[in-house]
Amino acid sequence: MADLSVEINGLRLKNPVMTASGTFGYGPEFADFVPLEGIGGIIVKGTTLKPREGNDYPRMVETASGMLNCVGLQNKGVDYFCEHIYPEIKDIDTNFIVNVSGSSPEDYAECAARIAGLERIPAIELNISCPNVKDGGMAFGVTCAGASSVVRAVRAKYPKTLIVKLSPNVTDIAEIARAVEAEGADSVSLINTLMGMAVDIERRRRVLSIGTGGLSGPAVKPVALRMVWQVARAVKIPVIGLGGICNARDAIEFMMAGATAVEIGTANFIDPQVTIKVRDGVNDWLDSHGCKSVKEIVGVLEA
Repeated sequence: MADLSVEINGLRLKNPVMTASGTFGYGPEFADFVPLEGIGGIIVKGTTLKPREGNDYPRMVETASGMLNCVGLQNKGVDYFCEHIYPEIKDIDTNFIVNVSGSSPEDYAECAARIAGLERIPAIELNISCPNVKDGGMAFGVTCAGASSVVRAVRAKYPKTLIVKLSPNVTDIAEIARAVEAEGADSVSLINTLMGMAVDIERRRRVLSIGTGGLSGPAVKPVALRMVWQVARAVKIPVIGLGGICNARDAIEFMMAGATAVEIGTANFIDPQVTIKVRDGVNDWLDSHGCKSVKEIVGVLEA
């Protein structure tokens, strides 16, 4: 069996397969289907300083080779997470990572500071790329100045591993990645969803409640691969790849493009055991190709 362990700037994962925020709840919801301790990391649903109701329904729609969502970061706030969710997950033997969002750099920083006090949460993923909220979210992630301002504020109050989730809805994602690296990000994850829309031709209106939403699933994979490859060549910090990963082959492609680890999102809705299947499939591929460690395939693509 190959060595599947990887490191994200000091954060050790027993294998490179993680769950993407918003697609796996807080983790225990999937415990009947998959051994949670077998997953490299579980990134819990988006968490904000104050509770958020999210957007009105309908807020999800199936599309060709993917789905659109405009859930809008519905959650009960960081205090609820600390008091009610954390006690349920802290003793599960895997890395729980909190996806943090906010309406201002100060909101992000305060939310991160409260999570920093939780001993068994070793990292956060800073969401500066959600396209489905009116304030904050993607507004910060589409310019170097905006992205830098949030990372700078959070870095001042958060001492543990800081992953920054990048938006694909930009002209030059490598430029944004370099900007957050300069402010102290330990890693970047990409891509978040692409902006999209669905139309109901009988009702002659847009399907989603706010009109547009984030496109995820296999349809975005070629774009995600290209962006991971570009960013991995532009920064020195580890890259985490996501976007349409459904099987081990997809995960291996992302790692060859430069990703140290991967996140699986939309595929969890189709097959709740997909994370373990991808983990085992990567191991089988490594064994069949004579690789002793998964690290041997990271970034092997020719320039």
